[in-house]
Amino acid sequence: GEQCVGTVLCSKHSLHLQVSCVTTADRGMYRCRAYNLYHEMWSEEVYVDNYFSSMLMNFYSPCTVEPSRQLSTFYATDKVALLIGNMNYLHHRQLRAPMADVHELTNLLRQLDFKVVSLLDLNWQEMHSAVTEFLLLLDRGVYALLYFAGHGYENFGNSFMVPIDAPASYTSENCLWVQGVLKRMQERETGLNVFLLDMCRKRNLNDAIIPKLGPLKVTANTVFGYATCVDAEAYEVNKDDLSNGIFMSFLKKRLMEDEKVTVMLDRVAEDMGQCKITRGRQALELLSNLSERRALTDHILNSDCPVTTSARNLQWAIAHVLPECHVLQFECGVKVQLGFAAEFSNIMIIYTCILEKPNEIVSCSAQLSDFPEDVEIDLKHTNEESLQEAESLLFTAESLPESKLPKLYTRLRALQQLKKELRFTVCLHYQYSNLDEDVQERQTISVGKPLVSKLNLHEPRRQPNSMTSSFDYNLVAEGASFTEVSSFAGTSSGSSSTLWSFDSEQRDKSTHPPSAQVNFPEENLESDESQANLTSKSLPNSFRFSNMKNFYSL
Repeated sequence: GEQCVGTVLCSKHSLHLQVSCVTTADRGMYRCRAYNLYHEMWSEEVYVDNYFSSMLMNFYSPCTVEPSRQLSTFYATDKVALLIGNMNYLHHRQLRAPMADVHELTNLLRQLDFKVVSLLDLNWQEMHSAVTEFLLLLDRGVYALLYFAGHGYENFGNSFMVPIDAPASYTSENCLWVQGVLKRMQERETGLNVFLLDMCRKRNLNDAIIPKLGPLKVTANTVFGYATCVDAEAYEVNKDDLSNGIFMSFLKKRLMEDEKVTVMLDRVAEDMGQCKITRGRQALELLSNLSERRALTDHILNSDCPVTTSARNLQWAIAHVLPECHVLQFECGVKVQLGFAAEFSNIMIIYTCILEKPNEIVSCSAQLSDFPEDVEIDLKHTNEESLQEAESLLFTAESLPESKLPKLYTRLRALQQLKKELRFTVCLHYQYSNLDEDVQERQTISVGKPLVSKLNLHEPRRQPNSMTSSFDYNLVAEGASFTEVSSFAGTSSGSSSTLWSFDSEQRDKSTHPPSAQVNFPEENLESDESQANLTSKSLPNSFRFSNMKNFYSL
C-alpha cells in the first residue's frame, strides 16, 4: 500500500493490509499498487478520514476485488452556495415564500458545510454582481449550488430569473440568464454544479431575443432541479407569512440525505407527486448529465494549494463580517450596548440595551435614528421592543448576547445598496427621579460597511458588452431559424436525463405570435375550494395576496 503523497505504509504480499494505531495525521488520499516483474496496476484513489485512533484501513487489490466492493468516494475541494429570493417586485405581483425558502435552505446547507450567501430582493445590477462575486468563490473541484426563488420564465430551453426592478414587459435584457451562469461556472472547473430554480417556466411572448451561448463543455457534473415543468407554473401556498413554497416544502425533507444529487431530487419529485393541491399543475423536472455519484453531503478535502483555499475563505468572509459590539458611555452615567446580528447576507438587526444606569435615573432607553438614505428601513418599525414588531419574524432574541436584558430592535434591509459607511445616531432618552421632563443625549456612530455591503453589488462589474452575461446574444425574430441555443432536453416529473441539446427547432409564428403586451401568462388554476390557497409565481391578471416582509437568522 502506498499513500498518494509517496509515503510508504508497508509492503505485503497478501490481499489485505491492516494498519493499527491510526491517528488524524494519517488522514488523506490512499491507493494500492499491485505489481510483479512484468506489469503493475493501481487502484482508485480513496480518501481516508479517520475519527478514532483505533480505526483500521483495508485496501484490496484491483486485480481480485469484486467491483461492488471497490471504494469510490467523491469529495469537494469546497462547497459554495448563492441563494437569491426575490419577493418585493416593483412592477409585478408580490411573493410570500422566497424569504422563508431561502431561510430554510440556508440552515440546511450550512449543516452540510456550504459557504452560503443569502440575498433578498435584488435588482438587475445586484443580481449580476452577486453572480460575479459567487464565481470568484469557485475553483477546481468546488461544489457550486445556485438557488433562485421568484418570478421567472423559459424560452426555447433558456431559463431567465427576473429581478425585482424588471419592467412590466420584460425581456431577457432585463433578466439573468441561467445557462449563461452555467457557462461561466464550467470555466471555473467546478466539481459539481447544482441549479435549484423555484420559478415559473411559462413562455414569455414579449421576448424575441435569442441568446447565443455556444457549446457547453461536456463536464458531466451538472444538475438542474426545476420546481415545475416546461411551460408550467410554480406555486406557493397562501397560508401564513412563514410558509414555504411547494418546492421547498418537499425539498427540505430530502436535502440532507446522503444520496447522489439526482437520486435525492428524484425522491423529492415522487413526494411532490403525492401533493393533491398541485397534482396536474406542478411537477419537479430533473435534468442532469451527472455521471458520478456526487452528493451534497460529500466531505470537503481542501485543494493542494493553501493559498487558493485561504483566498476563497477570505472572499466569502468579507460578505459576512458584522460590526463589533459597541459600548457607549453617556455623560449622565448610562452605559449602552449596541449589538448586531445578521438575518440574511443583506439584512441586519441592530439592538440596543442598557447595561448600567445611575440610581437617580428612573427610566431610560436608547433609540436609533438618522440612517443613510440608501438603506431600506421602515421608520414605523424601528426601535421596537420585540423582533416581530421590528418585522423580523423568525430571528430569536434568545440567540443574542445578554438575552435577558430588555432591548430595542431595528431592522435594516437592502444593505447591498449602501454606498458609504453606515452612520447613525444613538439617542438616549432618560428621566431623573426628581424631574418630570425627559432629557436627551446623542452620539453619532459609524460601523463601517457591514455584511454584503462591502462587495458593492450596486456597482457594475467589468464584463464584455452583453445583456445578461459575458456572452454574445443574437437578436432573431421568433419565426426565424437559429442554432447554438443552449437547452436541456429531458423528461419531467423527476426522471433524470443526460441529453444536452444545442440546436433549437424552428418555431411557427402562428403558434407563438410576437406580442407587446404585459407578461400575463394564462392562469390555469381552477376555482374549486381545494385550490383556493394556491398562488402562482407567474403573472396572472388577478392579484391574490399581499406583500410580505423579510426574516431569517444567519
